[in-house]
Amino acid sequence: MSPVSKSVQLRNQLIAVVVLVVLWNLFYGEFSIGNVIGGALVALAVITVFPLPPVAFDGRIRPVAVLVFLVRFVIDLFTASAQVAWTAVRFGHTPRSAVIAVRLRVRTDLNLTLTGEALSLIPGSLIVAADAATGTLYVHVLDVADHRDVEQAREKVLELEARIVRAVGSAAEVRQLDAPVPPPAPAVSVSSHGPGGSVPSPGPVPPVPPQGESA
Repeated sequence: MSPVSKSVQLRNQLIAVVVLVVLWNLFYGEFSIGNVIGGALVALAVITVFPLPPVAFDGRIRPVAVLVFLVRFVIDLFTASAQVAWTAVRFGHTPRSAVIAVRLRVRTDLNLTLTGEALSLIPGSLIVAADAATGTLYVHVLDVADHRDVEQAREKVLELEARIVRAVGSAAEVRQLDAPVPPPAPAVSVSSHGPGGSVPSPGPVPPVPPQGESA
């Protein structure tokens, strides 16, 4: 292995450790010295015992964009938590859930992973599947009433992707954000259920127009 490849591998491992430490602290809901040290030890154990296939990182870290992402992410956490709490206590309201397909504009494994992980940390949204070949995330969202809510949920995912790419993506990936948004994949399942209910499996879904979903 050449010195260059070793340096690239070391850089990727360092990035993986930093990301895992951040996720560890977000899981506990508090950044502290103890959580940082504990997260670092867990991250080192994970990448040592369970090494993942190498994921190329060709971007660069932009401190201002990273700060923008973190601030907006914290705002989204509090906003989504309040919305989920309000949905849970609304008397006589039966929330409708949906599984929507969102095709990302930057179709790399790293972007797919970072966007999916960040999205899953926000209350009310959860990744149920991912298609690396097409760069598509299948997202379970809570409390959608109509097609407009579905499109707003899809737009929020794309905005989250954009903030991540601007924070750590390459110049070429940032330019991809200006490309037209690809049509959504034809796979959406919507259900209406109360507490304890579940979203049914979409199963085979017939083709739908680019801007439509089947409910």
